[in-house]
Amino acid sequence: MSSPLKLDEQALRSIVEDVMRSLGRSPVTSPAPSPANVAAAASAAPAIRRGGPRFGVFEDVAEACAAAQDAFEQLKTKGIAGRAKVVEIVKTLSGDRAAEWGKFEFDETKIGRLEHKIEKLQIVKLVPGVEWIKPYGMSGDHGITLEEYTPFGVIGAILPVTHSVPTLSGNIINIVAAGNAVVFNPHPGGARSAALAVRAYNEAIHAALGIENLVCTVEKPTLDTFSALTKDEHIRLLCVTGGPAVVAAAMKSGKRAICAGPGNPPVLVDGTGCLKKAARDIIQGGAYDNNLLCIGEKQVFVLEQHFDKFLDGLKAAGAAQLNAAQLEKLSAAAFTFSKDAGGCSHAAVNRKLVGADAAVLAQHAGASVPASTPMLFAETDVDHAFVMEEQMMPMLPVVRVKSIEQGIEFARKSEHGYKHSAIIHSLNVDHMTLMARALDTTLFVKNGPSVAGLGLGGEGYLSYSIATTTGEGITTPSTFTRTRRCVMVDNLRIY
Repeated sequence: MSSPLKLDEQALRSIVEDVMRSLGRSPVTSPAPSPANVAAAASAAPAIRRGGPRFGVFEDVAEACAAAQDAFEQLKTKGIAGRAKVVEIVKTLSGDRAAEWGKFEFDETKIGRLEHKIEKLQIVKLVPGVEWIKPYGMSGDHGITLEEYTPFGVIGAILPVTHSVPTLSGNIINIVAAGNAVVFNPHPGGARSAALAVRAYNEAIHAALGIENLVCTVEKPTLDTFSALTKDEHIRLLCVTGGPAVVAAAMKSGKRAICAGPGNPPVLVDGTGCLKKAARDIIQGGAYDNNLLCIGEKQVFVLEQHFDKFLDGLKAAGAAQLNAAQLEKLSAAAFTFSKDAGGCSHAAVNRKLVGADAAVLAQHAGASVPASTPMLFAETDVDHAFVMEEQMMPMLPVVRVKSIEQGIEFARKSEHGYKHSAIIHSLNVDHMTLMARALDTTLFVKNGPSVAGLGLGGEGYLSYSIATTTGEGITTPSTFTRTRRCVMVDNLRIY
């Protein structure tokens, strides 16, 4: 008969903390429970005992990167079929557990709308996989040449708090389809959600392929773990989805970085199409997940002769209008204003209101609207903070313009040269062309909601990382590959 379980208090505490983490709960800080309770907890989750499998969740960045490097070497032995299996696992689990994971992320981050958190996981299936990686062959008088797309190795990826698990899942599909392993440094506000998904994905990958830690995450991300990730010798490429600060830091790291930075998508309405439809489309895109999407409609410019009818369309679609006094009150709550040494005024967004419901914003404005209200709107001038800042709130500033030329110039000014996304509602092809050339954005949507630019109501595939800052654009598996050329001179050409 085996001897009774004997563990000191520190060991007891360590095991229970690991078990609680696996359940997505806070680590235990109270005195250690009885040995009997600890033994029961440990037996309930033996996979995460100390010394046992981590299933991708690490406290130490160096350990995570080393484990991912080992997993990358194992993945190479599994071929394209192995990559395809991982893609299948991610798409299946993200769909099957969309409600559970969406609720978990909503509870953790406390921003956005629950139904959209769930939907963003259900549509992960639209992200392209191994079918995107195809060799390119050339044949001529002097033989044949084959170009193939090979992996980098281990990718270091940064996640935003706005879409923690969806971005993680989409990145895994792109990165692993290209043949790489990945280590995530999530936003601290969504770290528990990331760990929950990473553990589940790794358990399924290990069961199917025998590979551990193909997808890793840092359990307690900080600026120090971000810095360690960018410096680790195993990390060959960075994929960053986040705000200006983290993008700037990644680009200064010395590693090649694929960066999806800020966006402030403008909309132009010229009145040649249906104004009611334009209003419905703008609310559909701009109110999605309380305007957390980087591609979401952030400000609208409308020809003045159609302005009032357009506002009527917004009201008919369920949006609520703020008057000038209410707008001023909300602006005071939504932004902090300061002046630089040159006397120029700058606005900083109140992060506590990012992703808040329209009804919550209305309270700050001194107004009351139904809880179901998708969006607020108000007339502003072009220099208003709601126009110029990527505010990520369901509050739409609407600006009168005198001409198409002025509307396009205001749109260009408010987009800040990010070259991210823009939208126009028009039946005039000349107007579409003028705006397209002036803004030169990665996504340009005509006569539809912004989300149509990523295949949701329009044609195309989905991506959760749109690398505008570094120029790659909509990321796909090929984004995470290197081109390798194999040449046979004067042979193997059949005719």
